[in-house]
Amino acid sequence: MAMRYTLDLQLFAGEKTEKATPKKQREAREKGQVAKSNDVSGALVLLSSFLALLMFGSYYKQHLVDLFKDFLLHRLNDDVTAQSVTQMFASLAAQVAMIVAPIFAIVMAVAIIANYIQVGFLLTGEPLKPKISKINPLKGFKNIFSPRTVVEFLKSIFKLLVITVVVFITLSGSRDDISKMGRMGIEEAFTYTSKLTLDLGIKIGAALLVLAFGDYMYQRYSLAKSLRMSKQDIKDEYKKMEGDPLIKGKIRERQRRMALQRMMQEIPKADVIITNPTHFAVALKYDGSAMDAPQVIAKGQDYVALRIREIAKEHGVITMENKPLARALFQRTEIGDSIPADLFQAVAEVLAYVYKLKGKVR
Repeated sequence: MAMRYTLDLQLFAGEKTEKATPKKQREAREKGQVAKSNDVSGALVLLSSFLALLMFGSYYKQHLVDLFKDFLLHRLNDDVTAQSVTQMFASLAAQVAMIVAPIFAIVMAVAIIANYIQVGFLLTGEPLKPKISKINPLKGFKNIFSPRTVVEFLKSIFKLLVITVVVFITLSGSRDDISKMGRMGIEEAFTYTSKLTLDLGIKIGAALLVLAFGDYMYQRYSLAKSLRMSKQDIKDEYKKMEGDPLIKGKIRERQRRMALQRMMQEIPKADVIITNPTHFAVALKYDGSAMDAPQVIAKGQDYVALRIREIAKEHGVITMENKPLARALFQRTEIGDSIPADLFQAVAEVLAYVYKLKGKVR
């Protein structure tokens, strides 16, 4: 029973149920794994194209008329030579460029904006790197029947169905006008056909844009799902970022031991050890030629205080009991600090007594 419970815990820990950490999201973005729907760009480009045609309708009409007028009135009687043909094609190319320039600029700007809105500024060559797995026939066969491929197929069918419905509704509402086109003049029929085409294009673009928004939300969900992590993944990532807590603990423990060892090596140089007498021990040193005030070169509590007293005894360092002073020095100073100004008087009296004892020993 216990073994089964442990196994269940391990399986649960391996399930990818946790949201991706910022680090993993950042790494995925650097690899080009972002939530992006090509349908958004396509729908916005289609919609902006027809809106541009609607806004610049008179501009395109005038330039198209000028293009055919120039060809029919001036080019038909020209001599067919290499120079005349070259000039004619150069003129046609310039006029065509003038016609497509506005819509081309709008489409390019919309495509860039649509991409920026979805993924922001992202420049990476990671997706372009060659990978052997991409030419693996078995993996390619699996991709053909993968859930993602099925979803894309269903999306295409649904988009086609939506376009069909939009076209059917639009044409059904205009069937009376369409039936009258046989009695219209050429210019009137052309004008009506253009308006109907623009109306269809704008409606289809708007419908596809709504579908594209839904696809973008699905892409975000799909990406978040693919980046999910297990609890163990998060722990492993934390260890890589912060270091293994066990190793860090051992390092800190070693650092403490080294610091304690260095402190114990300084005790024989002390002038006096002030004790509590058993709870605290503080070692002081004073050199009038190099120090402005006495310094704390070692301090400890309980076991460390006992070791300080033992080492002091071994090296003949005087130990004095002064409970208030020992507690104050222990709580208010760190190793290497000078004693606080308000404790000068008390420490000076202790040092004077110590120097007097040393003088008697001599």
